[in-house]
Amino acid sequence: MQPPPPSDRPAPWAHGGLLARRIVFVLGKGGVGRSTIAAALGVLAARRGLRAIVVEVSGRGDVPRLFGRAFPEGVESELAPGLWTLAVEPRQALEEYLRDQLPGRLLAEAIGASGAAGYVAAATPGLRELLTVGKIWELAQDQRRPAGAQPYDVVVVDAPATGHGLALLEAPRTFTSAAQIGPIARQGAIIDATLRDRRQTAMAAVATPEQAAVDELLELRRALGGELDAVLANGIAPQRFTAGDAVALRTAHERLELGSPLRAALAVALTEEARCHAQRTELERLPSPVELPLIGASDLGASDLETLADALAAAA
Repeated sequence: MQPPPPSDRPAPWAHGGLLARRIVFVLGKGGVGRSTIAAALGVLAARRGLRAIVVEVSGRGDVPRLFGRAFPEGVESELAPGLWTLAVEPRQALEEYLRDQLPGRLLAEAIGASGAAGYVAAATPGLRELLTVGKIWELAQDQRRPAGAQPYDVVVVDAPATGHGLALLEAPRTFTSAAQIGPIARQGAIIDATLRDRRQTAMAAVATPEQAAVDELLELRRALGGELDAVLANGIAPQRFTAGDAVALRTAHERLELGSPLRAALAVALTEEARCHAQRTELERLPSPVELPLIGASDLGASDLETLADALAAAA
C-alpha cells in the first residue's frame, strides 16, 4: 500500500491536544485504567463530531464491555454514533496485508485458508507486533486497504502494558532494519515515520497516583525520549481536607475523653486525609498531569465514560 496523498485535515498544532492527531496511543502500567481512558477519549472524539475508533490489542474485549456489548475479534464494530471499536487479530491482519501485496490473490487466500498465516504470525518474533501496528496505521489512512473501508479521523489505541507497548512501537523500525530492502522494509519505514511524527501520532501515558505506576510512567517517558503528549493521572480522590483541617483532625483524635464512635469517625477521616496526601506526593512527581476523577462504581458504564471525557477535554 502506497502512502496516501496529503490530507486536507488541519495541522495538529492549529488545535493542540491529543485528538488533533490521527493516532493516539494510550500507554501505561497494567491496571491503571488504560482501556477506560481510551474508551473515554473515543467518546470525546465522537462528541466533537470526529469519526473515531478505539483499537484493542489485548483481545480481552474491555472496551465493548464498557458499553455493555461484545464483538468478535478482527471486525470493526460500531459502539455508538461516530464511535467504533476493533480488536486487532494478527492472523487476519497478515492475510489482509498479503492480499494487498501479493500479485496473486489466490495465493494469499490459499495461505490464509491453510492456516499457514497464523503459524507464521505466531512463529516469527515480533511479527505479531508489526502486523498489529500495521493495522493501526492502516485504519488512520485516508485511502484504506480493504475495499470500501471508510477512513477514521482519529484512531485511539488501547496499548498493552508498558513493556509490550514499547515493543509494539518499535516493531516497524526493528523489521525495517532487519529487512533493509523489499516491501516489508518500505512499509515498516512508512509506519515508523508516522509513529515518530508527533504531528500525526500522540503518546498519552496513564498512571494512578501510586509509586509503582508513577515510576513506570516516568520510565516510559524516558524510553520515549522524554516526550509525552499527555500525562493522565487516573483515579484521583477528591481532596476534602486542608492542611489546617488535618491538624485539627489529629488534635481532636488525640483527645482521651472522646467516645469510641467519634474516635472511629475521626480515624476514618484521618485515613482519607493520609491517602489524599500520599496521592498528592506522587502527583508532584508527574510532569503537568491531567487529573481524572476516582469513579467508585464497581461496574463502569457509558455515563462514567462521559464524566471521564469531560475531564479529558483539557488534554484532548
